[in-house]
Amino acid sequence: MRAPRAENAGEHTRPAAPPAPGPAAPADGPLPRGNNVSADAFRRALGAHAAGVVVVTADPAAGRGGGAPVGITATSFTSVSLDPPLVSFYINAASGSWPGIRDARSFAVNVLADDQSGAAARFAARNTDRFAPPTRWHRGADGLPLLDGAVAHVLCCRHDILAVGDHWLVVGRVAHAEVATATRPLVYHRSRYGGFTPHEPP
Repeated sequence: MRAPRAENAGEHTRPAAPPAPGPAAPADGPLPRGNNVSADAFRRALGAHAAGVVVVTADPAAGRGGGAPVGITATSFTSVSLDPPLVSFYINAASGSWPGIRDARSFAVNVLADDQSGAAARFAARNTDRFAPPTRWHRGADGLPLLDGAVAHVLCCRHDILAVGDHWLVVGRVAHAEVATATRPLVYHRSRYGGFTPHEPP
């Protein structure tokens, strides 16, 4: 079964023409030109940013009987556009899962629940069968592998792939989405997983 087509989200103002591709010209100011922040400072600063945790799953043979599924843990998942409905994530170019995701026509984003830190760790580990027990999963629309117990499943058709630094940026057009509203999401902060507790309104 193919993933259902997304419904029209309505008319929205489209952005103006983008600037010319490539790095922006350096501006005058206090930032040293041509210098990069140290890797340690970069990691520490970005580690201060709390992020949601997803597992991106795909199967190059999905829709054709199914094959060997692939999956990665990602904290770079974000929305891109409402019209058309686009999302994106980054994957390391050296990842062993990259060829499977690259060759798949579609992929699923599994938004992890706050009790799924074990799944997040498994799908970030190397040299392991990430879909073997205790991972619980099933196949959804178009044969996409979906993790049981996730906060949400976002099913996407591949829209674009761009090389950015030492990563690939993968953009997907959302064809179907479903949410378990009673479940809270998993959060990643300073190399640790945790839950999210909303503040009570004043």
